[in-house]
Amino acid sequence: MSVIVEKLTKRFTAGGSPAVADVSFEAPTGAITTLLGPSGAGKSTILRLIAGLETSDTGRVLIDGTDCTELPVQQRGIGVVFQSYALFRHMTVRENIAFGLSVRRQSKAEVEARVDEMLRLVQLEELGQRTPAQLSGGQRQRVAFARALAIRPRLLLLDEPFGALDTRVRVELREWLHELHTLTGVTTLLVTHDQEEALEISQHVVIMSEGRVAQAGAPADIYDRPATPFVASFVGGNSMLKGQVREGRAEMGALIVAAPQSAREGQAVQAFVRPHDIKLAKKPAGNGLNGNAAVRVERLKSVGGYVKVLLKLPNGDTVAVEVPRGEFEELGVVEGDSVHADVRSARVFVGDFSI
Repeated sequence: MSVIVEKLTKRFTAGGSPAVADVSFEAPTGAITTLLGPSGAGKSTILRLIAGLETSDTGRVLIDGTDCTELPVQQRGIGVVFQSYALFRHMTVRENIAFGLSVRRQSKAEVEARVDEMLRLVQLEELGQRTPAQLSGGQRQRVAFARALAIRPRLLLLDEPFGALDTRVRVELREWLHELHTLTGVTTLLVTHDQEEALEISQHVVIMSEGRVAQAGAPADIYDRPATPFVASFVGGNSMLKGQVREGRAEMGALIVAAPQSAREGQAVQAFVRPHDIKLAKKPAGNGLNGNAAVRVERLKSVGGYVKVLLKLPNGDTVAVEVPRGEFEELGVVEGDSVHADVRSARVFVGDFSI
């Protein structure tokens, strides 16, 4: 059951800038598709347009080949889970899960059987008689998932479902959601600004920027082959360095990488370098990649199993590097020392862009 979004545009004020502008993408059948982007990129607005909670100015939404643009919410066969859980505080867990079924006037026996099934699915069999106030945040979110799935939706929409939870619970529920999706196979759209979350559990990612689609594709394509400077800057914690093309290479101060084949001599370039794609050494590597130029260790910060190193280039630019703790200890440098930096991989764009 696929979802196709065609040229959706939505303004919340007459004559104002659109919150969503000419957005088109397809969410594959049975996959988790994640809408990823910074705050204000239009992700939640798109989800609400698909759900029927907002009305688009132009464009349409097709669910399983059917144009649902004008259909009311209750006729779209959609389950929605919000960040705020949206559980009824005066109801028990069982009553919350049963709510959508009762509205659809199913028999008491059918409702009870389905609620039992959902409690087993979300592993809360013993908590059916508790109220939301008696549950942890992670348990409440599982109840919200159970309520959304109880009606057997054709499509599941998740709007920042783990945003209100602490880091440990987020990681646990992320793995739980992956297992849940494997069991149910429901086509799912997830909204998040968490890159790790998107890349880990999605089969398809749509990067949003200022109400438009910046890039869509498999997580590996988004990460390894960013199509625009914005995507390269947003995904993967890149440092951005400016430079010029000289003799077929992109020179950014002390750092040198291969330039795009289309680049011409003297053109401005921007290179995006991830923290783990720079190799540090006390002596030049001798392969010419870094021009045998030294850079200064500006700041060091130990974080768990690796060390964050901030390098300052001769031209004043800075670049962040992450070095495994054991490798860093062998390197034996302190703040203020000079090291040689070998860029193993970078994404280079021709031109001087504002991100």
